[in-house]
Amino acid sequence: MNETPTLDVFILTFNAAKHRINIPVFARHLYNAFGQNASRLPELLVISLQEMAPMAQAFIGSYVLGPYFQRYESAVNLAAAKFVAEEERQHRPKDRPYTLVTTRNVGMTGIMLFAREPTAVRNLQAAEVGFGAGDMANKGAVGLRTLYEKQDDDGHILASTELTFVSAHLDAMEWNMDRRNKNWESIVSGLLFEDPKKFAERPSLQPTLEGSENSEEERSLLRHNSTEKGLHDISIYKPGAHLFVAGDLNYRLSKTAPAPGSAFPETDPESPNYFPNFLSRDQLATEKGAGRTLHGLSEAAIQFPPTYKLVASPKSKPQTELGRIGDEEDDVDEVKWSWARHRWPGWCDRILFLDIPWWVREGVSEASNMKITTYDALPAVRSSDHRAVFLRLEVPMLDPDSLAPTQVACEREQSAVGSEPVDPRIKLPFSVDFRSWEHRAMVKKWESTIGWSMLISQSKQGIMVFVTVLLVGLGAWWYRSR
Repeated sequence: MNETPTLDVFILTFNAAKHRINIPVFARHLYNAFGQNASRLPELLVISLQEMAPMAQAFIGSYVLGPYFQRYESAVNLAAAKFVAEEERQHRPKDRPYTLVTTRNVGMTGIMLFAREPTAVRNLQAAEVGFGAGDMANKGAVGLRTLYEKQDDDGHILASTELTFVSAHLDAMEWNMDRRNKNWESIVSGLLFEDPKKFAERPSLQPTLEGSENSEEERSLLRHNSTEKGLHDISIYKPGAHLFVAGDLNYRLSKTAPAPGSAFPETDPESPNYFPNFLSRDQLATEKGAGRTLHGLSEAAIQFPPTYKLVASPKSKPQTELGRIGDEEDDVDEVKWSWARHRWPGWCDRILFLDIPWWVREGVSEASNMKITTYDALPAVRSSDHRAVFLRLEVPMLDPDSLAPTQVACEREQSAVGSEPVDPRIKLPFSVDFRSWEHRAMVKKWESTIGWSMLISQSKQGIMVFVTVLLVGLGAWWYRSR
């Protein structure tokens, strides 16, 4: 049996704390991450961002978010160029540079998709959902879905696979664990790649058995099955697609803030408080195991310390004027840090994926497994109290029909006895929200208004412009009404 082709995917998640990144520093960290357990650039690169910009700019949207996205694009280009130059020096085959295929955001949460072969990215779709205050997108999730095709030199398709990427930012604070679980429910029910109302109104596309005495009952059943399948296909759990969820999921080590003198995780392997000893208290693992969040998703082994909440040590000042030459602000690679004492450290920044299902592994080959290359965190940077986390893995290029469950798999999963959950590719853990698109469109109008109001109020010049426009408008109204 032929081995299934794979796609080299690199996913990074970062809470930017509403600050712009230092491009050279971030690029150097990316360059080192690209070379970790690998000698080639990944084929597909996804960056998940949270708090990527201040709320005002984020609510206004792409009009003012461009400069924030551009800094990450520049960092990726710098890191890739350095990697390619190193390949040339070592006489290895050169990798093609990256093309930014698309960017999307929902409020302060963004996602970027890069590809070395942009023509391989087909049928791109996007989705978004907000679940912050008033369902606005100060917290929310944004998703991308694409069909990736590998072709030979003659343009013949060698393999194709569908991928869904979700960038999410769930509710903060130790005591909000139940709200984080509710946020996940909102993602499952509301992060939809097409308007669900279309499927509620769509007649069944499947033929009915004319002349059968049970034809009306059968038509009703077929309509139901067709609608259910359509809704499942527009959800994040589309049966024929791979799923990756990355973001600041905000799960902590406790439901309460730390008491004075609490023992915090340490990086010393000899310490009784060595950080792996705290993994048993991780809320995400506990809640996922209980079937209350991140249903069906897997995660590579965590071998890095908690990524939040960091306090960077003050930057050392150069002793002489000569020492300041070329020293750009925050342009350092090694940032010394400690834990903030008023928050429990936590593995807030995570990347999970839907592993290859058993019905595929049984029917294809042992090669059809997700192969983890690296799961690690970038070094700390001064602009954020989070460390970025990245996952690199080899994804089997299984076409949608091969990945989707068979009828036998559906029957076996649904007839399982006991508390074993049904695979979410077969049964969604939450019902689809038919009003999700309509509701999001309504809330988005308020976000834009609030964003512009906040931006104008933040500067004297903006206030003066606003007052001038208001006075001119009132004057014009008065003149016309005379």
